[in-house]
Amino acid sequence: MVTRRTVLSAAAAAAVGTTLGTSVASADTTISVDPTANFGTWEGWGTSLAWWANVFGDRDDFANLFFTTNTVSYGGASLPGLGMNIARYNLGASSWNTVNGETMVASPNIPRFKQIEGFWQDWNVTDPNQWRWAADAKQRAALTKAVARGAMTELFANSPMWWMCLNHNPSGASGGGNNLQSWNYRQHAAHLAETARRARDSWGVNFRTVDPFNEPVATWWTATGTQEGCHVDASIQRTILQYLREELNARGLSGVRVSASDESLFDQARSTWAAFDAATRSVVAQVNVHGYQYEGGRRDLLYTDVRSAGKILWNSEYGDGDGTGLRMAGNLCLDFRWLHPTAWCYWQVMDPTAGWGLIRYDGSSLQAGPVETKLYVLAQFTRHIRPGMRILGASTDTSVAAYDAGARRLVLAAVNSGAAQTITFDLSRFTTVPTTTAARWTTVTASGGDRYVRRADVVPSGKLVRVAFPAGSVQTVQLDGVVL
Repeated sequence: MVTRRTVLSAAAAAAVGTTLGTSVASADTTISVDPTANFGTWEGWGTSLAWWANVFGDRDDFANLFFTTNTVSYGGASLPGLGMNIARYNLGASSWNTVNGETMVASPNIPRFKQIEGFWQDWNVTDPNQWRWAADAKQRAALTKAVARGAMTELFANSPMWWMCLNHNPSGASGGGNNLQSWNYRQHAAHLAETARRARDSWGVNFRTVDPFNEPVATWWTATGTQEGCHVDASIQRTILQYLREELNARGLSGVRVSASDESLFDQARSTWAAFDAATRSVVAQVNVHGYQYEGGRRDLLYTDVRSAGKILWNSEYGDGDGTGLRMAGNLCLDFRWLHPTAWCYWQVMDPTAGWGLIRYDGSSLQAGPVETKLYVLAQFTRHIRPGMRILGASTDTSVAAYDAGARRLVLAAVNSGAAQTITFDLSRFTTVPTTTAARWTTVTASGGDRYVRRADVVPSGKLVRVAFPAGSVQTVQLDGVVL
């Protein structure tokens, strides 16, 4: 989300909240792994569909690349499938029909591929069977392809349908304030709920969760914005969340959970959650937050607030403009250490702006282009930390540890964004560490460096595993036969 995602530069991100650690490494270091820690069972990795799927959603090669661990041919290269198992479907807010002489008001700055066509296109047509269910064909294709490859799904909305908005502009209000008409609060909930029912009955898709918002307290949703978006105060969110629960239940979807609120910043998410009363919290099963506070913000306090309320916590969206993937890897490690989500999703796996996606495409010709190094960096995590694993504790802000009890497999991943160094993983608190070799994969982000390459195995020295990390690299070590 290029324009609004650059609202927080690296310096600004650090300024808006307390930085919990640094991702910069230089001298040799030791990482202690705590086998007694349990930060939840990992649910998985994912991506939002939305814009990239609006262009490429009917392509099997991209479905295989993002939602399987197969080796996928693309552009003359063999790429490692990322094995994502979460697909977030964006319910659109746009349509180009006329209703009682009125039409959508489009921002002059929104490109066509970011306009997602919604299904309830005429407020006079209250019978859902007469809605335009043929809309949004490519994103729906991406959704069903992901499900066919084993993905779970979430439904979310960047904005209500244009005709529900005060100014009929689904990019936001002129002054950035609330833009959803009060008499359409329930209609927005009904649009989401009816889409969930249609997905179940006709698409073979059972949404696990539905989130009616996207960064709702942000003030950058304006009539001249570059995408669909809508400001919604926390007090209004409370009303809509109750309506959504009711509308889902009325359609036999009581098992579909409500998630909220996909705030942009960790600290915003805390404020919104604090503004919810007990009745609202009772209908929210999962708290979603985005990672755009980057190195700043109190991830730890958000974790405490959410988990003490007994709710699931996901980082449901992250993106940055660093094509090397090092900043992403650093923030991902910060999330594992302080936020402790049980799922983590990248925003747009394909994007026209250099550095933002994992694959770049031309925003004018809509032709797919080069692979960013960050695809290989993300593979270091997604292909090895798999659903069902237990997330353990690691002593630095630059590492992740996960354990598969059934396979007795320990996965260690670390990022070195500084000069070359040796990292020692201290496994002295484990009951058994095998003396056999441990598998290792490497991505070196410098030009010509390794791109998710299986390198020589390492041999533990007692309960220590020493690995040489080149400058600007991410490595993953996998040991089998480990006993907690």
